[in-house]
Parts: sequence; C-alpha cells; structure tokens
Amino acid sequence: MAGTGNGGGGPLSGVRVVELAGIGPGPFAAMLLADLGADVVRVDRPGGPGLGIDPAYDLTNRNKRSVLVDLKAEGGPETVLDLVERADVLVEGYRPGVAERLGVGPEACLARNPRLVYGRMTGWGQDGPLAPTAGHDIGYIAVTGALNMIGPDPDGPPTVPANLVGDYAGGSLYLVVGVLAALTHARAHGEGQVVDAAIVDGTAHLTSMIHGMLAAGGWQDRRGVNLLDGGCPFYGVYETSDGGHMAVGALEQQFYAEFVRLLGIEDVAAARNDLSRWGELKDAVAARFRTRTRAEWTAVFEGSDACVAPVLSLREAPAHPHLAARGTFVEYSGLTQPAPAPRFSATPAAVRRGPALPGADTAAVARDWDLPSLADPAAPQESTA
Repeated sequence: MAGTGNGGGGPLSGVRVVELAGIGPGPFAAMLLADLGADVVRVDRPGGPGLGIDPAYDLTNRNKRSVLVDLKAEGGPETVLDLVERADVLVEGYRPGVAERLGVGPEACLARNPRLVYGRMTGWGQDGPLAPTAGHDIGYIAVTGALNMIGPDPDGPPTVPANLVGDYAGGSLYLVVGVLAALTHARAHGEGQVVDAAIVDGTAHLTSMIHGMLAAGGWQDRRGVNLLDGGCPFYGVYETSDGGHMAVGALEQQFYAEFVRLLGIEDVAAARNDLSRWGELKDAVAARFRTRTRAEWTAVFEGSDACVAPVLSLREAPAHPHLAARGTFVEYSGLTQPAPAPRFSATPAAVRRGPALPGADTAAVARDWDLPSLADPAAPQESTA
C-alpha cells in the first residue's frame, strides 16, 4: 500500500478507509480506526449531516480528513467509487437500500475493488421487519432486553445509559471487530466482503453472560434484584453527605471484608450471605455513606482493595490521579478528550489532528490518493484497478 499522507504510526498505518458521513456509531467506529493509524477520509455532503455539533468540536471526527462530495449530483457516486478503488475499507451508516440507490452500495463498490471490506452500520440490520424503519439507541437496547436490566429499582423504570450501550458498545465496537476480521481475511485471500453490524445484534451479544446466568438460575429476569444491577447491597451507588456519590463493587469475600471494615459496619457484615437481610444491609451502607462527604470517603478508601471509587463527572474525570498518571485523557488543540485506546507497545496510537472540518482536506487527499479529479472534477482520471 502506498503512503497515505495521514499515516499515524499506529497498528493500522497504511490502511485506507472511506467513511460516508453520518452521525452516531458509524463516525465513532471510523474514529477508532483513525486513532489506530488508518488514513480515514470522511466523505461529507454539502450542508452537513443535518444533526450534530459544531464540526470543530466533533471529536468523533478527529484523526480523519474530509472531502466534500454530493452523492446526489452528477459525478458524485463515481468520485466515491474512485476513492473506493484505492481503499481497503468503506464505512456507511445509511438505512438499508440508500447506498444502493445512491450508486455506492456493496455490489458497485466490490465490482470496483474486490478486496474491499464494506462495513455497514445500522440499528436494526439489513433485513428483518424493522430494517427500513427509523430508530435510536434507546429503542435498540429496549427490544434486546438490555435496557430492562439497567436500574436499581425493580418497581421503577429502567435507567437510560446515555447512548453508550447500543450505539457505541453494541454498534461501533462490533463494526470495528467485524471490519478488522474481514480485513485480515481480505489480505490473506484477496476476497472482500460486507460486514453487517446491527446494533440489536451487538447489544444482544453483550448480554451473553447474563443469559447464561439466567439459564442457570443465577439471575432473575427483572432489574434491581440481582448481583450486578444495583440490587446487591455491596454492588451499587450510594449518596454522600454533600450530595456526591460513591460506587461500591466489593463482590469477592476478601474485598467485602475490607469494605465493611473501612466503612465501619462490621456489625451487619454477616448479612452478605442472607438474601433476606440484603435490605437491612443496604440501609446500613447507605446510612453510613451519608455521614461523610465524597472527598472524605474517597480518602478513606484510597489505595485499598475495598473496590470503592468516587463517582466523578465528565469534567472531573481527567483530573483523577490515576487517569492523569496514565494519560487516559489528553488535550489537543485546546480540547480535552479521551486518549486513543487500547495501547500498543510497538505501534502506539495518538491524537494526531483535531476534528476534520468538512471539505478541508480535499486537495491533500487528491494528492495522497492519486486522485486529481477529486480536487478538479474536470481532470482526466485513469483507473488503478
């Protein structure tokens, strides 16, 4: 593969990705590929996606480059196919059938580049009764059973976990896993393929362990009464005297023993092994935490094996001593943001550039991808196939 002009030195350096602009899990998946060193060219459409933040602050577009192409205009689809011809991966998040109608569906793209990995990101998937309908994270995790598990109150509504469980965990991360697996196959066998990443599929897959516990009788099919859903008194969140919160995860016996010792509730410690006393134990834990501030309890549990941590806000998190020491958050171009993850010993990833502004990199991509017609639609273009 020729130099990309945007190589990041990460493990995916030399991999070229075309991202058809969208919102949500598709851009996040492409950001992850870009963080890992791939040269991601985002194909933005004139006028923007119709929903989103100021492009200068959209961190899901960091480490990428952007070109403007109107897929509904004459020559637009052909320009994308020219990019595809030079790419390893394409990522799109349209509703089923839209890419085909625009002339950049899998059949057209794989005809131009048989080694291409064509990544499709949707909520409902490419087929099934709901495939053509609109949706968002909350609906996808609702029908998979995941949303119903979340929340400490068995009699109240589930807790909405932002859009982390569906869009990003069940969607983006599964798309990236699929793309990388298919890329390995393409490089070994010269055969590209379509990766159908549906948020409902990925979210359902995330619940595999819980389904096993349910089948074994170790999980009740209702929230707020199980070991990991807030029903357990030593796995949950408690309010402090100043309105802050502490997170408790003292599951194992040795950690639980340390927890009750430091909290000062040894007199009710035995209630751990008696489900009929869990309510009593939870009340005792809650009452004790309400006697001190979050900072005071943080100091009490600091450095212990009690598995207790302060609940920090988004703005507080980067200053946490452990995260600061590891560089879990970085500042780039004035924006504090999570650093690329995971970490690699030989091919470290990094934030190399801020969010790509729509169309700002057209000339550079045209040069680096040897596609002069991208910068000048009137320029003659020879196929590299």
